Amino acid sequence: MRAELVVIGAGPAGLAASLAAAARGIRVVLVDAATETGGQFYRQPAAALGAGRPEALHHRWRTWERLRDGLAASSVRVLTDHHVWCVERTSGGFTVYALLGPEQEEPVEVHARAVLLATGGYEHVLPFPGWTLPGVVTAGGAQAMLKGALVAPGRRAVVAGTGPLLLPVAAGLAAAGVEVAALVESTGPGRLAPHGRALAGKLPEGAGYAARLLRHRVPVLALHTVVRAHGDDRLTGVTVAALDTAGRVRPGTERQLPCDTLAVGHGMLPHTDLAEGLGCGLDGLAVAVDAEQRTDVPGVWAAGESTGIGGAALALAEGHIAGCSAAAHLRGTAPGPAPAALKARTKLRRSAAALDAAYAPPAHWTEQVTDDTVVCRCEEVTAGTVRDALDLGAGDERTVKLLTRAGMGWCQGRMCQAAVAGLAGCPPAPSRRPFARPVPLGVLARQHTQEELS
Repeated sequence: MRAELVVIGAGPAGLAASLAAAARGIRVVLVDAATETGGQFYRQPAAALGAGRPEALHHRWRTWERLRDGLAASSVRVLTDHHVWCVERTSGGFTVYALLGPEQEEPVEVHARAVLLATGGYEHVLPFPGWTLPGVVTAGGAQAMLKGALVAPGRRAVVAGTGPLLLPVAAGLAAAGVEVAALVESTGPGRLAPHGRALAGKLPEGAGYAARLLRHRVPVLALHTVVRAHGDDRLTGVTVAALDTAGRVRPGTERQLPCDTLAVGHGMLPHTDLAEGLGCGLDGLAVAVDAEQRTDVPGVWAAGESTGIGGAALALAEGHIAGCSAAAHLRGTAPGPAPAALKARTKLRRSAAALDAAYAPPAHWTEQVTDDTVVCRCEEVTAGTVRDALDLGAGDERTVKLLTRAGMGWCQGRMCQAAVAGLAGCPPAPSRRPFARPVPLGVLARQHTQEELS
């Protein structure tokens, strides 16, 4: 299969980029692992579920309708259920390797002159005693169950962690009939106050969620954290405690909240596997881009959460700019993104930076992680084993990994990397993985054989 531009990721950034490039006459192929376009933000329930009012679980539904209808009317070729595991530079441009279908065994190749990465982000969850119990889910996971399957994860829930995602998750659960026992936010209002000007545009949205929580009588516990989840075979409750201004648990403030669901999250991290595989430079943990959303690898653009966590509105602006830029370079003309997109990007990046500065996990979260707490779920490595590795001289993630196998499992460190770094006392570092997802050996063998024959 051939195209001029292949866009990887059909969330807000990928949709905006595809439409912008196609509108300028570019042959675009849009690839995504999900069965439907929209990404996590615009995740849709299956048609067979017969959702009467899917818009009730969504924010900015009209924007989604414009994107959906625009895509249907465009020349963009959409390939859903295509799981991209590698992008390779070739003499004529790029080859995108994907695995087709739920079994992920049938290989597919897409050849293009340019690539636009809109791979999004994934949730950041820090460990605590009991976090592996059935009934403990990520905040985004709870939201995905509601949006995609119209299923509530439980009857009585606690939403906890830090970050703006907790507000829509708690409001969505409450609207679906779940009794939300509390929204437990480790950041206090004082952390937001210094960023008032940058966050002014977010106030109406935040006020709307606050009103919904008030209407459903959801208690909000600011400057609190979950210190332990309880249960034998599944979750039966959590212990929460207040934090002091330094981020330490205040003794004597612990209390238990009965619940059968805990939706927990500590923000998002950018998906950079494909970008790193192509050799793209990073800015911290995100893909580095210029004013046109170009990476430092010629022919590769990036937009959305992979270039820094900033939300759907920022992803739409970046996607539009990237699509316009890619189209211009493929046609040999000057880039022409709408001035409104450029202005919106500047404003929204300021808001994103303010939110990132305001919302942070408690500085001393590791003090609540007991030695028997599992840190790496794939390899069942405990915090005590990680600490033993530190006693043996390990001072970074890689050495801990070599001594303990933390990060060597199925997820390749995506779930535990930040936790291991925190326990090791070092900042998280990018992980250069050869493939973005597990690949059957048979697929690799067939590809190697084809290369030899050619």
